[in-house]
Amino acid sequence: QEWMNTFATWDPQDFCNISKIVLPLDSYWSPPIFILERVNEQKSNLEYAVVTHNGVFNSSLPFQVTLTCSLMILKFPFDTQTCNISIASFLYPVTDLTMKVRRTPAEMMKSSQSFFLTDGEWKFTNLSITEYIEEMEDGKFPVVTYTISMERRPTLYVLNLILPTCALYLLDMAVLFGPSSLEEKISFQISIILGSSMLAVILNNMLPTSSNEPPIIG
Repeated sequence: QEWMNTFATWDPQDFCNISKIVLPLDSYWSPPIFILERVNEQKSNLEYAVVTHNGVFNSSLPFQVTLTCSLMILKFPFDTQTCNISIASFLYPVTDLTMKVRRTPAEMMKSSQSFFLTDGEWKFTNLSITEYIEEMEDGKFPVVTYTISMERRPTLYVLNLILPTCALYLLDMAVLFGPSSLEEKISFQISIILGSSMLAVILNNMLPTSSNEPPIIG
């Protein structure tokens, strides 16, 4: 966050050429903002702001936040999820406080990719920023929404679920139309049913839960 306070300025020549200082964040006014989709958060203890001689305040507060996000898992495991992070301040109307994004979406995308270092299940694909005014009963308030797109890496599910399932059903058809005797076909079909049941149990543990649109693979 960066903002200006015209009442916190000084001439560096009058104070041993000191052009900036570090102060606790509660020493001066700071913009009270919060995330609308927030469920839980864990802040750090580094609540400080860098103040320059021209009255510019700069504060970087790292924290971990848990958000709510509506998942569309119809195409699981080949799905792409989109989640929003909406930053707002409903204590001050837009006439008293406005919020602007300092960097472009392309710069934010490059910066976010440098921080997203995990090589896990998800791949960070896109980030877009929207600035708008939210109208409520007691006034209009500024809101900045970051839209994040994440693509699932399906390799694990293809190797563990899709390929074994296809192999089982190919064996099923091969035994059905094969020249074996009826007793051999029945015993082999029972083995295939047991294998399919084990895969169904594994699939049930891997599938994300959804009551609206269950995944096609289910």
